[in-house]
Amino acid sequence: MKFSQMEYQRPELAQVQATIQDHLAKFNAAKTAQEAIDAYIAFDEYASTQVYHFISLAHIRKSLDTNDQFYKDEVDFWNNAGPVLQKDRQAFVQALLQSPFRKDLEAAWGDVMFVNAEMQLKTFSPEIVEDLQAENALSTEYTQLRASAQISYDGKTLTLAEFGSYFENPDPAVRRSARDAVAGWWAENADKMDEIYDKMVAVRTKIAKTLGYDNYIQLAYYRRGRNCYDAKMVDKFREGIRSHIVPLVSRFKVEQATRIGVDKISLYDNAFSYPDGNPMPIGTPDEIMAHGRKMYKDMGPDTADFIDILMDNELFDVVTRPGKQGGGYCSYLPAYKMPFVFANFNGTAGDVDVLTHEVGHALAAYEARNIQPTDLAEYSFDTAEIHSMAMEFFAWPWMEGFFGDQTEKYYDSHISDSVTFLPYGTMVDHFQHWVYENYNATPAERHAQWAKLEAQYRPFLNYDGIEFYQDGRWWQNQAHIYTAPFYYIDYVLAQLMAIKFWAEAQEDKKAAWDKYMKLLRAAGTKTFLGLIEEAGLPTPFEPQNIKAIADAVTAWLGNRK
Repeated sequence: MKFSQMEYQRPELAQVQATIQDHLAKFNAAKTAQEAIDAYIAFDEYASTQVYHFISLAHIRKSLDTNDQFYKDEVDFWNNAGPVLQKDRQAFVQALLQSPFRKDLEAAWGDVMFVNAEMQLKTFSPEIVEDLQAENALSTEYTQLRASAQISYDGKTLTLAEFGSYFENPDPAVRRSARDAVAGWWAENADKMDEIYDKMVAVRTKIAKTLGYDNYIQLAYYRRGRNCYDAKMVDKFREGIRSHIVPLVSRFKVEQATRIGVDKISLYDNAFSYPDGNPMPIGTPDEIMAHGRKMYKDMGPDTADFIDILMDNELFDVVTRPGKQGGGYCSYLPAYKMPFVFANFNGTAGDVDVLTHEVGHALAAYEARNIQPTDLAEYSFDTAEIHSMAMEFFAWPWMEGFFGDQTEKYYDSHISDSVTFLPYGTMVDHFQHWVYENYNATPAERHAQWAKLEAQYRPFLNYDGIEFYQDGRWWQNQAHIYTAPFYYIDYVLAQLMAIKFWAEAQEDKKAAWDKYMKLLRAAGTKTFLGLIEEAGLPTPFEPQNIKAIADAVTAWLGNRK
């Protein structure tokens, strides 16, 4: 089924609820463990293909054109219907946990599903439905505001996503003026951004307190499915990043400044790494996608048929255009058991990175498509990002087809950029912990805290008088802080594991790939720490393991000089 031919149909909410109740009654009436298993699988199949499928399809089509009124209305409908349906889903979770056949179900499906179910019960009460709807509406408002950006620059009207190539222009005057233009748009909308976030923090705190928490943090951990580590472990992790990664990144930035002939890296220099220009992909978006197909077919049997299915069925949308939502993602369409890849190509190396990154997500979803129940197919967010970030590195042998004679430069910039991300991603998470611990803080206090954390995690960066950023407002540009709170540390944990895969692939590519596919195929059958242990990866929560990964990068870069 081609994506353009997939029919969207909003189900009747009352009928959905009645059907779920019918499945629940059959589950509760089960006389044997097998009857209970069959009833749960039937419910799971219905919910996946007749509810979540249409939620996913509506969100994808709205992101493709945020001005499409039909799908804007459908997303609004689901933003309100989702919390209502969560009540019915929660009743099923309770029945699962209280089933007289629970030991048999655990023997069939493993205990992680039940650990996650216990967590899920801690995230919801019928009392919070209206607050969840308000939270969804605020997320949509932020996304819509970002997507509405139309900035006059270089004789054109550009979206935020279209500025990427200007930030990497060899002319410092162009880089500076592009940053000024984007900062101007953010400054014009800064008060509105503060207003939206004030409301978000307030409603999330209210939800948490209604559920019995002191603040939103522990609730956020449960929402994110964190079933094997807590905030104290993340705090220890931050120490390892500050001790072993920040000094390495600071060294990278000194070397970058020397290469491009400046005393210290300014914000408008931050994305510009080489005096003759950053590595840029050669060819049009169509040519990039064509080489992407060749790459995945050459990569081996695990990816060959998969990439043909995605491309032949229009399951990619990568070209930037007015009204299209920013960023990139991979979604899943349960009725067809197929992923969908969304991106915004902008003429930078990021076009290749987002292609490989999101296809890593897509391959993981594809490999897990037949696992039942879907609870076991749904891995945690931190695990999911290993799938995507590691794929970026496994694609290295095919980079010459994307970058030609700039390939070696791409290798250097990709690994150094991957390491450089780690302090930033950790800072985003640290900031959010502070925000929700200090939920009564004013916008000015939040901006001051961001500036304080910048000094700890990015001491090498100079905002050079660009007022919006100088005032500690950079975080407003980070959509996850608004729409996916506490997600960002998942990227950081996963990036470390992906770099470990990269280091092992330098020694034995096939062995590293086999470990990677083993991780994908395990899907959500174990916890994050259980999965990485099974894959032979080190825990990221021990500082010495962070140091070992930093040392591996340092050694590789040193051998190339």
